[in-house]
Formats: sequence, C-alpha cells, structure tokens
Amino acid sequence: MNIKSRLIVMNFLEFFVWGAWLISMGAYMFNVLGFDGAQVGSIYGTMGIAAIVTPALFGIVADRWINAERVLGICHIVGAVLLLVASRITDYQGLYLIMLFNSFFFMPTIGLNNTVSYIVLEKKGFNIVKDFPPIRVWGTIGFICAMWMVDLLGWNKSPFQLYVSATAGIILGIYSFTMPACSPVPTKEKRSFASSLGLDAFVLFRRKKMIIFFLFALLLGAALQITNTYGSTFLDDFGKTFPDAFGVKHSNVLISISQISETLFILTIPFFLRKFGIKQVMIMSIFAWVFRFGLFAFGDPGPGLWMLILSMIIYGMAFDFFNISGSLFVEKEADIKIRASAQGLFMLMTNGIGAFLGNYISGMVIDHYTVDGIKNWQSIWIAFAGYALILGILFPLFFRYKHNPEEAMAVKH
Repeated sequence: MNIKSRLIVMNFLEFFVWGAWLISMGAYMFNVLGFDGAQVGSIYGTMGIAAIVTPALFGIVADRWINAERVLGICHIVGAVLLLVASRITDYQGLYLIMLFNSFFFMPTIGLNNTVSYIVLEKKGFNIVKDFPPIRVWGTIGFICAMWMVDLLGWNKSPFQLYVSATAGIILGIYSFTMPACSPVPTKEKRSFASSLGLDAFVLFRRKKMIIFFLFALLLGAALQITNTYGSTFLDDFGKTFPDAFGVKHSNVLISISQISETLFILTIPFFLRKFGIKQVMIMSIFAWVFRFGLFAFGDPGPGLWMLILSMIIYGMAFDFFNISGSLFVEKEADIKIRASAQGLFMLMTNGIGAFLGNYISGMVIDHYTVDGIKNWQSIWIAFAGYALILGILFPLFFRYKHNPEEAMAVKH
C-alpha cells in the first residue's frame, strides 16, 4: 500500500471514531437519558474543555519527546476504553466525567492526525496544500459511514453507538503504530524554561495578524459544533407534525448530507486558497454559517425540506473553509520546530475555548427558548445566525492579510 493510501485509511478511521456518536449522542441524551439543554451542552462542552489543555500538551510531547504517530495511537486506545465505560453510564454526573476524560484523549488526535499527515507527505516530497485535502476528504467519508451505520442499525438513541466508535478507536490506535516514524525535530539550541514547556508556540501571538486570526478562530469555533450537537434533536422534534418524514425517521442520514458536502468542498480548498487567500476564504466560511443557521430556522422535514437540504450543502463550505484552511494557514505561518504545538494552539482556540463557550452558551440559549418542554427552534437558530452575521461584518475590518498566490502553494521545508 502506497503512503497516500495509508494516510487515507488513517484519516478515514480518525473521523469514523467521531462520527459514530457526535451527531446522535445529543438525541440519546435528550430522549433516552432525559437530560436538559444545559446538561447536553455541558457534556458536548467537555470537548472544549479538553481542547483547551490536551491538544497543545500532546503537541508538545510530539514536538519534543515521542513520535507523533505513537502519541496518536496511545490517545485512541485510551479514548476507546473510556467510551466503552461511558456506554454503561446513565446518570449525568458520571457520564459528564467519563466523556470529559475521553475528550482529554480524543481532541488531541485531530491535530496529531494533521501533523502526522503533513510530516509524512513532506518526507515523501509531496505538496501539503495540494495533496493533503484529497486525503483529508476520506476523513469526512469515514464520518459519513459511521453516521449511516449507526442510523441504519437503529442505534441513534442507543449506547451501541459508543461501541462502534470504541471498536474503530482500538483499530486506529494499533494502526497508528505502523505509520512511518514522525520523530521530534532535533535541535542543538539551548531551550529556555518556556521552550521546554512548549510555550514557544505562543510566539505566534507576537504578530498582530496572528492575534486577530486566532481571536476570530476562537469566536467562530463557538459555532462549529452547534448543529452537530442539536441537529438530530431539532429534527426529532418534528415527530408530531411530520411523523412519517424521512428526515425524522433517519435524521442522521439527512444530516450526513452536510458531511457529503464537506467531501466536495475539501477538494476545492487548494483552488480557493490559491485564488483568493485565507482572508476571503474565511469570510466565505463565516457567511456560510449565517445561511446554515438561517435555513435551519425556516426549514422543516415537510414542505421546507429543500431549505434543510440547502443548509446541509452550505455546511461543507462553512466548516471546511474555516477548519481545514485555518489549519493549513497555521502550518504555513509556524516554524517547523513548533508545527505540532502550533496545530495544538489552533485546536485550543477553536475546538477548545471556542467550542466550550459555544456549547455552554448555546445550551443556555436553548433553555431560554424552551417553554413547558417545547423548544422554539426558529428563535434559537435565528439567534445563532445573528451571531455569525456580526462576526462576518467584523472580520474583514480587523484581519489584514495580503494574499500571495505563489507563497500559498509553496512547499515548506
């Protein structure tokens, strides 16, 4: 198997692990375990808490002491064991604690997966900006396959979704150890105390451009997982008005159009980055979020199904143009010696602080618009759309970046 094929398998399994439960876990907690919006939001928020700490921490370990592919494997195996434990817990406090520990080990794997992919491609002489997106797209395909498996087996509201994820995690953990060595970059320079702790990745904050980029990454990161957290529950609530609708019976399959859209938009990233640059691509992403939430506000599984489908299609641009392009931008801007730490820092701002705030506040918003157990979804989605619109107006005013097409496609050494 050639190296690109091996990276495809790794990326497929990386997001299969996540897709098995990320979309459907909310419906399981709402409808089976009886949790409220704040509780569901807080459990999803454990990913944000973990991403504040462990992606940067494990990035430091991969940069300085242990091969990145080994750190990736260890994290997946430990995370899988914790998911098996979570499948047997039904109380809020217990599930919160176990999912928090699972998040401590899973969230670093997203950045580590990118780091391993970048290092291996670079060693083989490939162009990361050009060759990584077609590999990463298989991660989204893995996410879709996991969603469909859980949905078609009827496990949307069952703890069996966690067994599916755990099984894939163990397989990926073992597989990671077979990847080409991604050793820490040796250096003869004397390290300062801050450098020894891996805090040198924060030198990126010395540049105004990067401060503003990371600030908006944090703010936009608050919106990244909102529809993943509540999308399935939103469709389930149409059970009385459209009981026989496909989107109600198979909410995961309908939502998976979002991930199918991702596979298409990922492939367009090299073109858009080369043509427009990171600033314009991120502006497109922010306004795509406005439409994503707005179409949810007025769509339904009946006559308004076309609006939900259009929202799913737009999701690909909203998520990928920010998440993948942002990761590639950080890779270009960071020194080679801190590449894993820099990816961890990006995760810290987006899936860490941003996601934590997003899940916490979104849970409060949902509870605010819930009266006698009935959620006013239109007001909820309009509130989220308004938030994204404000970001879309402010971002181009503050983020100053001159696009250089040749630099955007350059191979980093």
